[in-house]
Formats: sequence, C-alpha cells, structure tokens
Amino acid sequence: MSAETSEAGRPPRRNRTLPGTPPRSRPRPRPHARSRAVSALAGLALAAVGAASLVACGGDGDDNGGSSSSPTPTAADTASFSGTPPSALTSLAESVEASVRASASAAASSASARASEFEASVSAEVARANAAAEKQLQDVDGRGNAVSDVSLTGKPRSETGGLLAVVVNITNRTASTASFAVQVDFRDSDGTVVETRFVGAEDLAPGGRAHPLAISRKPPEPPLTAEIAKAQRY
Repeated sequence: MSAETSEAGRPPRRNRTLPGTPPRSRPRPRPHARSRAVSALAGLALAAVGAASLVACGGDGDDNGGSSSSPTPTAADTASFSGTPPSALTSLAESVEASVRASASAAASSASARASEFEASVSAEVARANAAAEKQLQDVDGRGNAVSDVSLTGKPRSETGGLLAVVVNITNRTASTASFAVQVDFRDSDGTVVETRFVGAEDLAPGGRAHPLAISRKPPEPPLTAEIAKAQRY
C-alpha cells in the first residue's frame, strides 16, 4: 500500500486534551466594543430626531412656501395721545435753562459764603459802625450832606477771594470830631440797583480818615458797578 493510501485510510484526527486541562471555549465579544456600538446607535437616533424637528419647523411657514420672518413692530397710534409731544429743541432748551439756573444759584451761594468769610475777618467794631450807619441813613432825604467827603476805590479781586469789594474813603474835612454814614449801591449793566451795602466811621478827628470796605454778595458775573448813593455826617 502506498503512502497516499495509508494517509487516506486513517481516521480523522481529534483534538486531544491532556488530563486536568479545561476545554477550550469560543472567544466572547469584549465589553468595550459593545459599549461603542450602543453609543453609535444612540448618536444615529438623536441625529434622526433633530433632522425631523428641522423639517417640521420648516413646514410651519406661510402657505405660499415663503421663509418665516419675525413680526414687524407697529408704530404707536399717536391720535389717542393728549397734548403735544415736546420737540427735541424744546427739551434741549429746557435742559440748558435748568443747568443755567442751577449754576447761577450755586455761584450766588458760593459768593455769599465767601463774603461772609471775608466779613468775618473784619473787626466787630467795624461791623457795629456799619450797622449804626444804616440806622442813621434811614431818615436822610436826598444824598446827604457829606457826599463830597467820600470817594470809592476798587479793591483787587485777588485780595477778596474773587468778590467785588470797594474801599470807601472817608475824610473829615470839618474842624470838629464827626461820624459818617455811607450807602453804596451796586448796579448792573442796565442801571438797576441789585444790592445795597452800608459802611460807617465813628468819631473821626478833624482831618481824620477812614477806609471801610463795601463788599458785594453777588457772583462775579454779570459785572456790577459801585456808586455812592448817600453820605451823611453827624
């Protein structure tokens, strides 16, 4: 018998297992591969749902097939309003006017405060003399009997904190001791008296001189002019 016949006549070989060795089992799919497959299926499902939603939104447009658009705002019906709406120029003018009034009020308050501080530096004796001068001039008719004995000199604003102040120069030209009362008016560019101040000098010897100050409480603008309204010797 040939070798080929001998091989063909043999029974098929079987897998022989050694004693004490467990039988071989078929390989099972790995858990990671299964999880990846489930995730892929879930992603496909979500994509399908999103596509369906887009199609549904596109179909909710108008019947003519046009694209959807947001509603256009409608202007208010002004016919039902009462009164006349202010124009831009009117509002601007009112705003500027209010700003000017506020600035003027602040300037006046500041000027008054500075005047009070400046006057506070003057001696109490001078303040008493000024009060006496105002009282003396209440009963004086006309400009008084001592206008020629009084003159005004401007004082630099750098020395008065920016206030308008004038030096009232009083000279006793008589041969006896005398007191003087002077009224100073401050006028604007129209000639209107906007403020009045009183100063005085008491018991001036013959030939004696005094130089009290008349201080305006008004703001620097608009400019004012000081003048002697009355001067009385008593």
